Amino acid sequence: MNRIRKIPVSPGLYWVEIPDAGLYIQCGCVEDSVKHMIRRGLITSVEKQEVACETGPNAILLSDIMLQGGHFSNLAEFPVLQMMYRQGMGIPGHPSNTGRKPLLIGSSEQISAQLEYIRRGNYGLVSMDELVDTGIDTQQADLIWNLKMEFAYGKIKDTGSLFDSVTLEEGPSEIRDGVFIRREETNRFIISYRDESVSVDLNIPVNQRYPAPYPLGFHDIRREYFGVVHSGQGDGWDINRPCMSSILVYQGKLYLIDAGPNIAYCLIALGIGINEIEGIFHTHCHDDHFAGLPTLLLSDHRIKYHAAPFVRASVFKKLSALLSIPEADFFDFFDVRDLSEGVWNDINGLEVKPLLSPHPVETTTLTFRTYWGGRYYTYAHLADIFSRESLRARTDDSDATLERYYRQVFEGYLEPVDLKKIDIGMNRVHGQAVDFELDRSNRIILAHTAAPLTSQHKEIGSSAPFGMIDVLIRTHADPLIEKAHHYLADYLAGVEDHDLKQLLNNSVVDFNPGTIILRRDRPNSFLYLLLTGTVEMINNRTGDYNVFSSGALIGENYNDDEPLNNATYRTISFVHALEIPSPSFRRFVEEHRLLVSLKQLFTRKQFLLKTWLFGEALSPRVQTRLAENLIPIELARRGEGVEQPDRDSIHVIERGVLARYHQGRVVERLGFGDFFGEDRSVFGLDYGTELVIQEPVRGFRLPAEHISDIPIIRWKLLEMHQKRIRMAGSYTLD
Repeated sequence: MNRIRKIPVSPGLYWVEIPDAGLYIQCGCVEDSVKHMIRRGLITSVEKQEVACETGPNAILLSDIMLQGGHFSNLAEFPVLQMMYRQGMGIPGHPSNTGRKPLLIGSSEQISAQLEYIRRGNYGLVSMDELVDTGIDTQQADLIWNLKMEFAYGKIKDTGSLFDSVTLEEGPSEIRDGVFIRREETNRFIISYRDESVSVDLNIPVNQRYPAPYPLGFHDIRREYFGVVHSGQGDGWDINRPCMSSILVYQGKLYLIDAGPNIAYCLIALGIGINEIEGIFHTHCHDDHFAGLPTLLLSDHRIKYHAAPFVRASVFKKLSALLSIPEADFFDFFDVRDLSEGVWNDINGLEVKPLLSPHPVETTTLTFRTYWGGRYYTYAHLADIFSRESLRARTDDSDATLERYYRQVFEGYLEPVDLKKIDIGMNRVHGQAVDFELDRSNRIILAHTAAPLTSQHKEIGSSAPFGMIDVLIRTHADPLIEKAHHYLADYLAGVEDHDLKQLLNNSVVDFNPGTIILRRDRPNSFLYLLLTGTVEMINNRTGDYNVFSSGALIGENYNDDEPLNNATYRTISFVHALEIPSPSFRRFVEEHRLLVSLKQLFTRKQFLLKTWLFGEALSPRVQTRLAENLIPIELARRGEGVEQPDRDSIHVIERGVLARYHQGRVVERLGFGDFFGEDRSVFGLDYGTELVIQEPVRGFRLPAEHISDIPIIRWKLLEMHQKRIRMAGSYTLD
């Protein structure tokens, strides 16, 4: 008899149901997990006692590891909201509110992290002291706090009281009503009921990422002088579209406005490489505007983070809760540029004005403008606003100060601009289209809803399919040539501009998604400097795989003995690249006496490209800098422990094998491309393990100071650091 049913939903996400015990477990909590379950028919609309609601999970099994593939593994905010309000488990008097609370299952560390992260998602900053610490004056802090208390019904609640939890220790743990769970090893579990059991593996391969729940197609975005790319018009429940967001194009540079789930797939679909992103403007910390932030850390430079200080503080505190690392660490990952609320902030000619907007967490609307041709051109991004109906409900019993503030904010919503995107989520914390019937803006985009637009909506505002761009000011320059000049000048440092024009005077070529640019084991006639888009490097014979973004130089080879390509390069998105004839490039570097230095570094760079830690999204400039600072090491004596005198360095293995021992047990084996030493050199602690030489090791050490400003490397180190903490804690490798 099948008492347990397991359904694979997507990599890292499973559904396990035991109807006899009334238990429906969401195993894994990846980005947009609710949308994945809706697509699989595991969450459906029903009626209970004539009350419309949804089915869905009533328990969540958390990943043991917070990061996989560079992305969050545990994002329970929206699954919990679905349980509490769309199923009705948290609504008084609702037929689904049986007294049983949503259940979190996992390690004590991950349960604690999720409770604090959900609390930050509910409330943002949770005290007046936290508000004042952001540098705002007491009067504004009082206003924000009073707004927060209105949404929170007067009290910041203890998030732990909303959930039950099962902490996994050694051996089986009872979930509920005779259902047991046992952890076999990191992220591998056995769930049993009576005489039946199923296994659940939440691990994904190291080079894999969680998939998106919707197809996006491919788009070729022109880098205009001033324009808005529509990268998401849905909400956290829309299974067909990304969440509300935009990408601002200014003087050819790209800025995200919010970073919702699956932003990595959005960028690929739009032909935007991660290294092209100049910065992000952030409205607030809810997951549908926040969950994509790790994607921005997969870059080889610190992306500029623009937000009002109180928004930035709530976002960083939520990140800190999720990852259990200090809030201050995120200043190492982002180039933080606080914005002054209520005034125009000038960012190299692009001006932005954030305005405080009523919402359960600290939130601002964002209006952008730039001057050209005798006037300002303006775009307003109004995410997670409130409605006139909500205003009336509040002004009936609000004090005079709040009432005056609410009316002032609503007048600001209706300020006419050239282009305006508005939230019409149509509930107590979102806007309504009808409130903008008299708005005199030139063009209004309706967003932040999964519902089809009504006839009334269609008379008020427009739709914006994914990938559409509204051009406010056209460019009359060629932004691609400007990018090519920047990348070449960076890579060939010291070469005069007039000499670089020899290389720049080549064709910019276009490639469709899925096109092979260079083939393995064949000579190449051209090098390709990627200007836009994303390319994958594949060697099926060796298993090598990496992804390259704008700024990468494809086809570089200075090895006269092996002139053939060692991999196939294939476009993932639309790609524009500067096509440089190989003989011309070789002659150029010889004439400028660069050949010897480039050739010396080539072997090291090829090695780095084959490693997980250093192989992805690094521009030639960064690759060269890392290769220049590698210091050879050898560890020759089998069976001896590895002394780590260089506490300031990361060590990378090129040949040989090390075993990591914890309390006499092997918990990890390290071979080609693996690394060690990050515990002391980057995180300032010791795993308490011993590394023993199993096969003589040759490799390199890299002083940690050389990776301090490379977010993608630091982010990968953090992911591996969290895995190794668990490895060292509990498990043996057979």
